[in-house]
Amino acid sequence: MTHPIIKDLNRRYSTKKYDASKRISADDLAVIKEVLRMSPSSVNSQPWKFIIIESDKAKQRLHDTFVNKFQMNQKHATEASHIILFAYNPCYTTEQYKKVVDVEVSSGHLPADMYEDMLNKGFFFAEMNSDESGFNGHWTKAQTYLALGNALHTVARLGIDSTPMEGVDSELIGSIFKEELDGYICEVALAMGYHLDGEDYNNGLPKARLPLEDVITVL
Repeated sequence: MTHPIIKDLNRRYSTKKYDASKRISADDLAVIKEVLRMSPSSVNSQPWKFIIIESDKAKQRLHDTFVNKFQMNQKHATEASHIILFAYNPCYTTEQYKKVVDVEVSSGHLPADMYEDMLNKGFFFAEMNSDESGFNGHWTKAQTYLALGNALHTVARLGIDSTPMEGVDSELIGSIFKEELDGYICEVALAMGYHLDGEDYNNGLPKARLPLEDVITVL
């Protein structure tokens, strides 16, 4: 298929070695930030934080989180141009959802007289996924993967290489980035940049995907 979207997705892959000398442009980074902000979520909950690792100091902090495990991803912390930490709110509350509904009204998307209706019906989805302690992290974590998919597609369209990483030490990230996370939890990250020519064994290999008929049913 020759459609530009399919061509971009065929080109993207999980980069194994980055060229530390190449940086994502400010213009492209601005697009990525806005894409993260515009990502969809259940009932527009937006129960996330995106921490972008850019400076050498922040990269070294992230590098230090790989001291115990997932060392295969450690090099990306300092060699990739940027890394995004995708963090979710483990105990999403009514008060936090009110902020979303406030924006729904102030943006003109929601009539003011529907405020309470949206608040009650929308937060019902969070309550459905909450236990007695108020934990709903399984639900909020799922929302961060919508944003991750959005980001993966975007960087592919921009010609930027990337590596989604569930191989991160959530506990150490939570400790070293405690102030920035402020109670949110990071269990997946996205390295971004440009592969190192001749040293990235995954670059240029053909896609290995199941046949269309194995994964899609049209009724």
